[in-house]
Amino acid sequence: MIATQGFAGKTVAVLGLGRSGLSAALSLRAGRAHAICWDDNADARAKAQAEGLDIVDLRKQGAFDDAAALIVSPGIAHLYPAPHPVVALAQAAGVPVDNDIGLFFRSFATSDWDSFDTAPRVIAVTGSNGKSTTSALIHHILTHVGRPAQLAGNIGRGVLDIDPAIDGEVVVLELSSYQTELARALTPDIAVFTNLSPDHLDRHAGLGGYFAAKRRLFAEGGPDRAVIGVDEPEGQYLAGQLSEGPGDDRVIRISSGQKLSGPGWHVFARKGFLSEHRNGRQVGSVDLRGIAGLPGAHNHQNACAAYAACRTLGFAPKVIEAAFHSFAGLPHRSQIIAQADGVTFVNDSKATNVDSAAKALSAFQNIRWICGGLEKEGGLDGLKNATSQVVKAYVIGREAAAFAMQLNVEAEVCNTMDIAVARAIDDAQEGDTVLLAPAAASFDQYDSFERRGEDFIAQVKARLG
Repeated sequence: MIATQGFAGKTVAVLGLGRSGLSAALSLRAGRAHAICWDDNADARAKAQAEGLDIVDLRKQGAFDDAAALIVSPGIAHLYPAPHPVVALAQAAGVPVDNDIGLFFRSFATSDWDSFDTAPRVIAVTGSNGKSTTSALIHHILTHVGRPAQLAGNIGRGVLDIDPAIDGEVVVLELSSYQTELARALTPDIAVFTNLSPDHLDRHAGLGGYFAAKRRLFAEGGPDRAVIGVDEPEGQYLAGQLSEGPGDDRVIRISSGQKLSGPGWHVFARKGFLSEHRNGRQVGSVDLRGIAGLPGAHNHQNACAAYAACRTLGFAPKVIEAAFHSFAGLPHRSQIIAQADGVTFVNDSKATNVDSAAKALSAFQNIRWICGGLEKEGGLDGLKNATSQVVKAYVIGREAAAFAMQLNVEAEVCNTMDIAVARAIDDAQEGDTVLLAPAAASFDQYDSFERRGEDFIAQVKARLG
């Protein structure tokens, strides 16, 4: 565990006692702070109390009289659509509000580093889509070459739950907009921005607020290197803001689908081939077409981001390429779960928005598409140009009928996963792909996209025997 620095002997309030909040409270205690904790859920409070933490109702007046800070879990709103009442009380009392990410960056470096030959480094990855795969791929490359590495943040362990760094270690963090928007310290050595598409708009009061939350990763401390996806205007803008000129190689521009040129540092993928260019000359290339763990153009963008980040660490292109081939992918992200009678079954339950679903649809052919769920703001118009490979859609969710009416392909209203899987298998022919890519949140029927994906896997295995 990382012991929080800077609060020894002080009282710090913690709101939200899930994975990140509980680890933050324990980290504060390890740093000799007094953590007073609250969660609106009684079971979460009981779990924290079992860890020996003090439970204090932070909703009461006077709760912040002696507090030095309030640490808020990522899922709790601090501004939009409305501040949580506890956050509002802290702000009214003039108490600084932070999260576990801010605590991590102020506490990660210690005096032990003075004896290290190579200082530990932090690579932080954000973006709308692909950040989990990119983070996991970077971590995989690091472990493949024998570099000490840990993976945390929005994937795997909470950031304060990891082990203190050792000589030469690299910590890879996946950071969501919920995590970057509030952190009072954001100082990665290398920061990665994959892409931007509409998501979480209610939490950020629109697309501009959403982008602003992502941009903080690059603006608060200023990374030594920035890897920026430039396939959207926001990425182009961000790269331009960070660069001091066309040849500034502190900014590495990446793309999936377009050739990048110029005097700077570029990594791009076209037609299944990754190319690295520096000062207008190709210095590295990778054939991505045969890499099973990275199917489709969206994963090729992830490969570009991971490749660029690892090149900044000095890894040779061939070393990175070798690591690519042993990458198995992540659960619920273009995950091939079965093949039977010439039909491939793919779980991409993480495709919770229109853009990520469109990218999943572009990676396969002859698709029997299972989709639907809690529709996000913005509608489904972004899918209209992405369904050319869809043979038929099988729609789930409580509002399946309304969802199906917005699709421009043949659609069958199934409502539930078991019916959708059964109907897709009945209809499937050799060469087809049965793909779960919901283009919607899971919360109308499941408590997470993981549970939705697990149900899909269970239903497929039950039908195939």
